Amino acid sequence: MTTRPIVAGGRTDDPVEVPSVSVDELNNVLALGALVLLVAVVAVRLATRTGMPSLLIYLGIGVLIGGDVLGLSFDNAELTQTLSYAALVLILTEGGISTNWQSIRPTVPAAAVLSTVGVGVSVGVTAVAAKFVLDVDWSTAILMGAIVSSTDAAAVFSVLRTLPLPKRLTGLLEAESGFNDAPVVILVVTFAHAGSHPWYQVTGEIILELAIGAAIGLAVGKIGAWGLRHIALPASGLYPIAVIALCVLAYATGALAHGSGFLACYLAALVLGNADLPHRAATRGFAEGVGWIAQIGLFVLLGLLVNPHELGGAIVPALVIGTVLLLLARPLSVVVSTTPFRVPWREQVILSWAGLRGAVPIVLATIPIVEGVADADRLFNITFVLVVVFTIVQGPTLPWIAAKVGFGGKPQSEDLGVESAPLDRLRGHLLSVHVPAGSRIHGVEIGELRLPRGAAVTLVVRGDESFVPGPTTVLQRADELLVVTTEDVRDATERRLRAVSRGGKLAGWFGEHGN
Repeated sequence: MTTRPIVAGGRTDDPVEVPSVSVDELNNVLALGALVLLVAVVAVRLATRTGMPSLLIYLGIGVLIGGDVLGLSFDNAELTQTLSYAALVLILTEGGISTNWQSIRPTVPAAAVLSTVGVGVSVGVTAVAAKFVLDVDWSTAILMGAIVSSTDAAAVFSVLRTLPLPKRLTGLLEAESGFNDAPVVILVVTFAHAGSHPWYQVTGEIILELAIGAAIGLAVGKIGAWGLRHIALPASGLYPIAVIALCVLAYATGALAHGSGFLACYLAALVLGNADLPHRAATRGFAEGVGWIAQIGLFVLLGLLVNPHELGGAIVPALVIGTVLLLLARPLSVVVSTTPFRVPWREQVILSWAGLRGAVPIVLATIPIVEGVADADRLFNITFVLVVVFTIVQGPTLPWIAAKVGFGGKPQSEDLGVESAPLDRLRGHLLSVHVPAGSRIHGVEIGELRLPRGAAVTLVVRGDESFVPGPTTVLQRADELLVVTTEDVRDATERRLRAVSRGGKLAGWFGEHGN
């Protein structure tokens, strides 16, 4: 790879050197990248069958092609940190878009406390262990505690999605994983800079940055949702791109405003993912694909940064600190944070054991390296070993733990699927509705749906057959409905369909309104 000068700002002096990549080098990179992606995609199948988070396989791929094995040398921690931040933005975007607000809304207060106060408890307990195990000063010990105290949404839900847990519990875990990255990043950046920091200063900075990030994220999400609902784009494929761009904009704006860009990104994605946007299902599918690519690239890159021959001295400290984190720090943080919300002890057990670590702690461990902190390489190696070992311990055993505390049976039924496409010139909307298994729309007649005036079911697809229904047509599970609505009653129509799906044809009488 060669470099060539580029004139900055139109001036001929003081040129900036940037990499120049030949076509042959590009071809090699594309071939290697495509092979890694294909192997990673196939590995998801193995991870699903074993209950092991796929992150371990992706990390393994990175280690395999690295300098100690296949010889691809890579040690640029600063580039890794930069690219990792970009990947985390896309992962948080996918997480926010795919999160059902109705599922997590009752748990948001508990999740907020768990991701702030709980994180503080976990950092403190883990820091005490790190202080004595690593024989370092308190600033470095707190830095170690902050690095490993954040749970990872991708790791958690690669295991949780197959478990029959209550929606409140999965919602709490999901919300916590989305919220807790922000305060932990602030803590790590604060303590990675030389010098001690009074607790009140750190606390104040965290509160201020979270407030700024939350305000910007909610504002971008609300404004973006309003715009996408009122501006009909010429192609359906532009909607997912616009949503992703809005989430990235929220992150960048939050960071530039000295707030938490990660929280801004997640909240903007949460608002957009739960807004009644056109082509919502396609947007979620696109975001999921982007999230997978970001996860694969992130974990492979982090695996490349690791030198396996240096990990021997990190094994014992990682096992000790990880054990304290798993059996003492995490349970204590869960009890302190969730007991005021009357979370049952069985759910507290699952919350404690399901606090999987993933990409975030390893990414955070690159910050001390970039900042030149003493023992930074040691902290990185300990974090890497801790994440790998305790993911292996917690991931496959989580179903067994869940069964032992009494969570069994069938997984939660999925919600009614509604896809919307705007009919711009006709001032209407076309709703594609999928009736899932367990929906109480099954057995309801078309006339009993009692849709608002201005809405009508115009087509039913049942298996290989499609037909125009009448008022007495009885709907069945797995039916696909085509519903045409005017613009004025589009929202009311979707709410009514969701209400009947959850509560049956008498949903309104029992207080179910589909919100």
